[in-house]
Amino acid sequence: MAKRRGKGKQHWRRQQGEDPYFRKAKEQGYRARSAYKLIQIQDRFHILHRGDTVLDLGAAPGSWSQVASELVGGDGLVIAVDLQPLEPIEDVLAIQGDMTAPQVQETLIGAAGGRVDVLLSDAAPNASGIRLRDHAFSIALVYAALAIAQRALKPGGSFVAKVFEGEDFPRLLVDLRTCFERVKPFYPEATRREGYEVFVVCQGFEG
Repeated sequence: MAKRRGKGKQHWRRQQGEDPYFRKAKEQGYRARSAYKLIQIQDRFHILHRGDTVLDLGAAPGSWSQVASELVGGDGLVIAVDLQPLEPIEDVLAIQGDMTAPQVQETLIGAAGGRVDVLLSDAAPNASGIRLRDHAFSIALVYAALAIAQRALKPGGSFVAKVFEGEDFPRLLVDLRTCFERVKPFYPEATRREGYEVFVVCQGFEG
């Protein structure tokens, strides 16, 4: 059994070494390869602008906050929240807490001055390996993030969230389209091929 575990660990390391986004993240100082998912979303949809105020939900280890901070610049503000403690990131306000807790939500919205330009959520449930269960929990996290967006987004603001595809995905798109002018599912190139995650990119918040 020990040999098999060791082989698995070596295989994981080899996979990481062969992953171009993993290597790029190491070289460019990003905390995770997921940075390139947001970069590719930005390249396609231009959701982040200089001076924007941004909420980053489910932020750990912080790669999306790093990218967002670079894009909004010194005149902008990025507020990151996660259940896990977040190592400091320059020009990012990190808050540890449960994004679904009302008190934490009040803290986030207060720190943002009441309104934000962009709300990001790369939050995901702990993977169980049971696809239906993981899909259901990921949908619930998107709705939790949307509830914050409905309170905190400025008119015309943008919302981006990760979700695992499944039977409830079409209904989620319908609900999002009641709140935003434009809603697009997007599959960044940096998403792992074996995964089934998709990002909903919502622009033009209407309330």
